Amino acid sequence: MRRPAILVAVVAGLLCSSASAAEVALLRNGFTIHHEHRTIVGDNTRLFFDQGTATFIDVPTADIESFEEELTPPPTVAAAVPAPAPTVPTVLPPALDLNQVVNSASAAYHLDPDLVNSVIHAESGFNSHAVSRKGAQGLMQLMPDTASKLGVANAFDPQSNVAGGSRYLRELLERYNFDLIKALAAYNAGPKRVEQYQGVPPYTETRAYVSRIVREYNRKKIAEAKKAEAERTKTKTTNPPAPGASATPPQR
Repeated sequence: MRRPAILVAVVAGLLCSSASAAEVALLRNGFTIHHEHRTIVGDNTRLFFDQGTATFIDVPTADIESFEEELTPPPTVAAAVPAPAPTVPTVLPPALDLNQVVNSASAAYHLDPDLVNSVIHAESGFNSHAVSRKGAQGLMQLMPDTASKLGVANAFDPQSNVAGGSRYLRELLERYNFDLIKALAAYNAGPKRVEQYQGVPPYTETRAYVSRIVREYNRKKIAEAKKAEAERTKTKTTNPPAPGASATPPQR
């Protein structure tokens, strides 16, 4: 059975709390969402990422398999790691071509293209020749050693880079049982750090990085849902039921 690597929506406030979440929501699609407390809002379960009510995610209750107690201890404080900065300017590839590259890689590794695009945006700002101070290269900022292990010969080639980065992201999702937050944290800080802190490392860069991606991804999913709802409403308005039409077939 193929498990989809798609998370409905996650909000950035998860990373603002210094303590681990009180519970873990297990989703039917294989993902997990760590949270502090929850409440029911209509057909959704609202999961709060800190003790307040400002940072949360609404997940369809039907999509939640179960809840488990979070047993991970709070991470200790560590020094912040400076954020990488692209240094090499480049001309962006045509949007259509890049979309094709992302869609192809996403399909190959069963990822949501919106998620891959959000990672690319956070990593390089869609600059295919970006190079960080640490030496990460290309759209998905692959380190030379990681690129070599992924079979990426030219990290500045958009197709090779996105294919390699998508493969790596998929591997991290599988490594952390499709916990997207841990996978993104590992993409940024490395799996060793995620395992050291049993979750998102307490680095300013990593927390901001994951926050940025899930916030953008969340916006895309909300926009898609609103667009779909508007289309359904438009269709109902444009094609109303015929006068006298019955919703049920006549009885014989």
